[in-house]
Amino acid sequence: MLRENINDLISFSVVAKEKSFTRAAAKLGISQSALSHAIRGLEERLGIRLLTRTTRSVAPTDAGEQLLSRIDPQLLEIEQGLSLLSGQKESPGGTIRLTSAEHSTQTVLWPAIEKFLPKYPDIKVEITIDYGLRDIVAERYDAGIRLGEQVAKDMIAVRIGPDMRMAVVATPSYMAGKPHPVTPQDLQHHNCINLRLPTLGGVYAWEFEKEGRPLRVRVEGQLILNSNSQIMKAVLAGLGMAFVPEDTVQKELKSGKLVRFLADWCELFPGYFLYYPSRRQHTPAFALLIDALRYRS
Repeated sequence: MLRENINDLISFSVVAKEKSFTRAAAKLGISQSALSHAIRGLEERLGIRLLTRTTRSVAPTDAGEQLLSRIDPQLLEIEQGLSLLSGQKESPGGTIRLTSAEHSTQTVLWPAIEKFLPKYPDIKVEITIDYGLRDIVAERYDAGIRLGEQVAKDMIAVRIGPDMRMAVVATPSYMAGKPHPVTPQDLQHHNCINLRLPTLGGVYAWEFEKEGRPLRVRVEGQLILNSNSQIMKAVLAGLGMAFVPEDTVQKELKSGKLVRFLADWCELFPGYFLYYPSRRQHTPAFALLIDALRYRS
């Protein structure tokens, strides 16, 4: 019965996480009809419904949730064991799955990856760019990249970037005739470009600190976007004030395209870290990537 069920259990796990037969089929590389047939067969053999299906969504039943919580750790161990075996070849190989935000991908991850991959032709790296704080264990990522303050306590964290600072910026044309903000509270009188973060309760509150005093300000404006690159286009078009990583606007500040405000309220904070579960067994490929990404000041 194990041989009969193992592929169907993997299929069930992917459908339960993706909450969509369409996305799960694409991820598994099979047709939707074959996937539906596999799930029906598994439910019939077990004699219990594992998924609730509607025209718009798919979700695990209570029994499905129980099964998922039991099989996922075992499936992960099998996957890691196979990765370890593949890593014993003379040339390290295997696929490394990472989740990272847009800015960390552009500034920290990509510069290392473009030097790393040509050295190891048997290693594949899959990068998902996402602002959500994903559960890397449940979704089978090998590691994630986030700011140090966002990494859970039970994860191993490796610093891969320097400390960072944010910047409040706007174009001279937007600021023409408008009062310059002196304190973060003054931003409430400006058209601010907001960032929506899917797992942090919606729209991001701008975070400031001065002399050890933290302050979060919820700003208002005509635009809400979900990536820093979009925000940069909007602020350069003169559509409002933006709160962005300092390194992304250095050229624009130097050229005068943008003007900076509230610099004394934008203190340094820990930069990006690679994080992964403490129980994870390193494959040679993963260990090499950690070393390539490790920040050396």
